[in-house]
Amino acid sequence: MTAKQNILFAIILFLFATMFLSSCGIVRTTTTDEVQGVLGSGIASWYGPDFHGNLTANGERYNMNELTAAHRTLPFNTIVRVDNLDNSKSVVVRINDRGPYIGNRIIDLSRKAAEEIDMIETGTASVRIFLLEEGDRPVTAQNISNRETFTVQIASFPRENEARRKAESIEGSRVVPVTLAGQKVYRVYYGSYRDIEDARKARLQLSERGINGFVKQMEN
Repeated sequence: MTAKQNILFAIILFLFATMFLSSCGIVRTTTTDEVQGVLGSGIASWYGPDFHGNLTANGERYNMNELTAAHRTLPFNTIVRVDNLDNSKSVVVRINDRGPYIGNRIIDLSRKAAEEIDMIETGTASVRIFLLEEGDRPVTAQNISNRETFTVQIASFPRENEARRKAESIEGSRVVPVTLAGQKVYRVYYGSYRDIEDARKARLQLSERGINGFVKQMEN
């Protein structure tokens, strides 16, 4: 085999290997808008001036001129793409707030995001939501469900053994590891409730036993 033939053979072999690996999912070309999965479809709404400057659920100040959104359960800082099914326009937003709590709406967009997909005048739109990037926590079947779960947080510890001792002293409590800003902490939770009022009643019952705690949404 001549030198030219050797080079040609090597090129063909390389191209074949690249195609093979790509088909196996090993070689991938990624973009910032790469879709990882459909999170749901439904009605989107938007909120603006009346809430501008207020604290969002994750502690930021709401800025209606930024591309953000509220979702009932998705982890904060999750990046999603919202497609307006009525006009095929799309916008990428970051989840930093909770809501909406009206009817069957599944996401509440900032004014800027609503402008991007041309739904200011209509107020609502039929949309489909796609996951682009996970945020503070992994995206799970529970936190894409839009069904909130509430609990009573009793304590939080930097070490698991301390949390275990606390949980063992209170029947019905459990230890849940949570990663916050790259640091793992161990929270002690009591009960799991679909209705926030049930969680509040449980907190009062614990208080009567001398156990302090507060109601929180488990997805936060």
